[in-house]
Amino acid sequence: MGARKKLAANKRKEAMKTTYIARLVDYPTSPRKMRIVADLIRGVDANKALDILNFTKKEAAKTLAKVLRSAIANFEEKSGLRAEESDLYVKTIFVDESRSLKRVQPAPQGRAHRIKKRSNHVTLILDTKTPVEQEEQEVVETSASEA
Repeated sequence: MGARKKLAANKRKEAMKTTYIARLVDYPTSPRKMRIVADLIRGVDANKALDILNFTKKEAAKTLAKVLRSAIANFEEKSGLRAEESDLYVKTIFVDESRSLKRVQPAPQGRAHRIKKRSNHVTLILDTKTPVEQEEQEVVETSASEA
């Protein structure tokens, strides 16, 4: 391995030590339905996001709550801290399209219609807030409450 590749690989390894990720692969629901729920928790504190997901009536909310709990467990395992004591928030969450199963449904007059049963991948990344980010959020919250 060349020197530049080795340096880049070591840099990625160091960055992954402070990154808390949970992935859900090949979940059999359409990405469109999952993105509706994912948009609700993007950028929100982890505990508040869990509350939002618990009270959302969509089926995808139950699955995303499991993914979020997995990411919180990954944080606790890597850092050795408790999630309640730290300021965790959902840094990024994205839903990608996975493979589609092609099926055939009978149609009138001997025809057949193609059906695509879609599935998706979900990636959720948690991060801790720095003191500067906390101050910025407090300023935004106070200005929103005054208006």
